[in-house]
Amino acid sequence: MKEDCKTDKGPPPPYQTPTHRPPPSGIRIPLQLNSTFPNLTHTKAPPCYDADGVSPVFLGSAIFQRSVHPCKIAPHLPNPCRVPYGSAEVEHHGRYDLLPFDPETMEWVRTSLGRIPHNRDPVAGGYEESGQHLYHAMGCVDSGTWVPGKTGEHLGGCHVAFGGGEEIIRNDYEIL
Repeated sequence: MKEDCKTDKGPPPPYQTPTHRPPPSGIRIPLQLNSTFPNLTHTKAPPCYDADGVSPVFLGSAIFQRSVHPCKIAPHLPNPCRVPYGSAEVEHHGRYDLLPFDPETMEWVRTSLGRIPHNRDPVAGGYEESGQHLYHAMGCVDSGTWVPGKTGEHLGGCHVAFGGGEEIIRNDYEIL
């Protein structure tokens, strides 16, 4: 990120530079259950593939009435938006946003136990009803498949929707 340019011309601006910058959130593509799935020009390459090794899986945020949860988007499934919630893989029927993964501006960083890696700005994925922050994460399930999901300092790990359930990976997962 470039620093603001400073010149010797005129007085300083009437505002103060924030002491921190908000976490990045990327550009989102709004979708619904009946939406036509966008092509790779818009979605960019998928960050991972389903257990079959062929079906693409994308990053998303499921929008609920009082919360927004990071989720996986698997366009090959009848209901592509799947949220890890309440020990289940919940099929979301409302609006959700696809987050194209851009390796030019985003990276996956290893972490564990809900920690935010030092000097990193995780990509905001949503928030709990209580207001606690949720971030995009990806964990590897027993089958060796990487699955997009959610993490937060209060969660103590990465939660992913897989095989009809909610799997929790406490150690050695990645945060975006």
